[in-house]
Amino acid sequence: MQTLNVGAGRTDEEYKANEEQRRADLLAESRSDADYFFWAAGLSVLATGLLPVRLNILVNVGTVDLLTLYGRPLGSFYPLVVYSTAAMWVLVMLGLGFAARNGQRWAFLAGIAIYAADMVALILTVSLWAFGVHAFFLFKWFQGQKALQESKNK
Repeated sequence: MQTLNVGAGRTDEEYKANEEQRRADLLAESRSDADYFFWAAGLSVLATGLLPVRLNILVNVGTVDLLTLYGRPLGSFYPLVVYSTAAMWVLVMLGLGFAARNGQRWAFLAGIAIYAADMVALILTVSLWAFGVHAFFLFKWFQGQKALQESKNK
């Protein structure tokens, strides 16, 4: 059986240039997928009440929603805890976004783990639309880490 030579007809320089272009395309795709951390942070600001306008129809943060539902026994610390948790969520998403844009694969994996855990909280609060938004972000971050991994393996 004969094996086909995929690079047949190309010089070594053309092959290397093609591989460099592919690596650059994978890195650009990874950076593009990392931008979804910033979208997640912005939507979290809208959904958690950190701004005067609260829009939580399509987006929610399950952890903050659970804290809102069951955090009343905290008494006078209740608003401080809710807003601190929301602010911490936004800062973590921003930090992961910057790390992911700098080519850190762990940032994608940490974002996937955090959002997967938050999806459990969304199931408990029956936020199906927000669950779908979370699933979309998980998919994009999975693609980003995969592209980053492929670019480093080449």
